[in-house]
Amino acid sequence: MMKLFDHEGPLMDALRKLTDLMFCNLAFCVFSLPMVTAGAALSALYTCTQSIVEETEDPIIVRQFWKAFRANFLQATLLWLLSLAAAALLGAYYWAIGLMPPEMQKLYRVTYFLLVLVFLFGFQYFFPLQARYRMKTRHLLKNAWLLSIAALPWTLCSLGVTAGTVYLTVFMNPGFLNMAVLLWAMLLFAIVAYLNSFFFRMAFRRLEPDQEAL
Repeated sequence: MMKLFDHEGPLMDALRKLTDLMFCNLAFCVFSLPMVTAGAALSALYTCTQSIVEETEDPIIVRQFWKAFRANFLQATLLWLLSLAAAALLGAYYWAIGLMPPEMQKLYRVTYFLLVLVFLFGFQYFFPLQARYRMKTRHLLKNAWLLSIAALPWTLCSLGVTAGTVYLTVFMNPGFLNMAVLLWAMLLFAIVAYLNSFFFRMAFRRLEPDQEAL
């Protein structure tokens, strides 16, 4: 029982990680406010959550977040803008489908959802890869989609965690939307990134085959 409350015990370790995640979440929300910097903030968040999973985090987690934000700013911002452009094109495609005759809309909606799925498969790897590796943008984009297929079980697990959390907090009970906003602002961005970092850790073995664990 005493070991549970020991300074190096499992309870205190869990509380330290939870505190670090709360600080990471706050930093992510603050640095994402201009919107254009959200990509760099997301890369910094994944830098921190991956290090927490591997227990190599900086004792001052906000300092690590800031260093990662600055280091990833240019490329992560480019990735973010490319992602926004792709999302805009998908939105325009969906709008165009609505203008088609009803008998054609069903077919094109299938292609639309397939395109959305393909986009999400790659998108979820953009910023974790940016946080972990140094590679040119075109190589990162290629590796993101190749990895999403090569590590398909982990890709689906990550999508499931993200989609499930959004559904439970936002769509399942719209009456609690204010509470959901508070939870996301306080902790949930970091919690989702932390859980996904376990899946990405397994997926990245495809890129680092000689390492037993990342």
